[in-house]
Amino acid sequence: MDLRSRPEDEAFRLEVRGFLRQHWSDDDRRHNPPPRPTWLLAPVNRRDAAAVRLRTEAIARGYLYRHVPQRYGGGGAPWDPAKEAIIAEEFERAEAPAELIGNGPNVLVPTLLECGTEEQKQRFIRHVLLGTEYWCQGYSEPEAGSDLAALRTRAVLEDGAWTVTGHKIWTSMADVSDWMFALVRTEPAAPRHKGLSYLLIDMTAPGISVRPLVQMNGEHEFSEVFLDNVRVPLANMVGPRGAGWAVSMSALKHERQFAGATLVHPRMLDGVVALARASRRRGRPAIEDPVIRDRLVALQARMYANSYHAYRLTTMGRRAEEPGVAGMVAKLYGSTLAYELAKLAMDIVADGGMLWAECAPAGGIAPNSYMQAFGVLAGGGTANIQRNVIAERGLGLPRRPTR
Repeated sequence: MDLRSRPEDEAFRLEVRGFLRQHWSDDDRRHNPPPRPTWLLAPVNRRDAAAVRLRTEAIARGYLYRHVPQRYGGGGAPWDPAKEAIIAEEFERAEAPAELIGNGPNVLVPTLLECGTEEQKQRFIRHVLLGTEYWCQGYSEPEAGSDLAALRTRAVLEDGAWTVTGHKIWTSMADVSDWMFALVRTEPAAPRHKGLSYLLIDMTAPGISVRPLVQMNGEHEFSEVFLDNVRVPLANMVGPRGAGWAVSMSALKHERQFAGATLVHPRMLDGVVALARASRRRGRPAIEDPVIRDRLVALQARMYANSYHAYRLTTMGRRAEEPGVAGMVAKLYGSTLAYELAKLAMDIVADGGMLWAECAPAGGIAPNSYMQAFGVLAGGGTANIQRNVIAERGLGLPRRPTR
């Protein structure tokens, strides 16, 4: 892909910059929330009224969600990798909320575009893109984590609707979500992978209870979700009955691709560099330590590789090309990179990493990020599971070595 700047690209950059100057004021920017300590320096991911207003105007101009057709609430603009990069850079420069990151826009929307009905696309996609409806993912269960096909949550067809009963766990942001896309068992007599269906469940429906799980860093991003005879309309099934495994694999493909590209934001490396400048190591700034500098340079190279790999995957997706192994490695690479960044932050603060909150260097950003990084390694399939998937499904290697 040729990403060299052309005259028309610079004209487009000035156009986007002018749009943001007009529609995103200094007062809007001052209301940006402070970076969460678990993510070093994370991208702006606002969902308030000002952010919805900006996204609505930006979509109308074709700046955001360009890959989503206009009839479903997207920008519907022709694919242009240079323009995509310019838009991302200018929104970042203006500290403006761009495309949302999460289960809804990055997993559900492409899944609905690929597998959903026209009614589902019209009903859900627009609200997801604007951030007016928030989604969680109901996959894992107490007895079905990496072995997802072992799930036990059941859906029974009764009186023209599905009645769902079961227990989901490690459901990210369930306590603040409006909807959940979930995998449930509708054909108990069928083989494990053949008896599953993919449902869209209203989190305000009677019979749903959410119990947050407190993590070792004191936060509760994950929850248990209990479903007790929850009624789900027939129209909320994505794909045919019993074909949920295929739909979920499509969703998981999108999740792993977006995880590699979005869980490691360039500002995270900036945060580690700032921490190295502010911390002291052997009587001098840590940024001057040759070992620290060497690790920073190596991580910067990996960040560039991750960013350009994301461009590659995006290009393949817009061309309707199957990414194959290139898609499989994205989540593994991105999550291990996030871990290495957090590990370096811990090594920079050294003994200060044992302190917490206001007592710790930089408000405890290093230990918080380090503990969060283990969750990143596990989410969407653990790192070792990902390696097996790449080896067996991507490279065709045998499940066990032959003698």
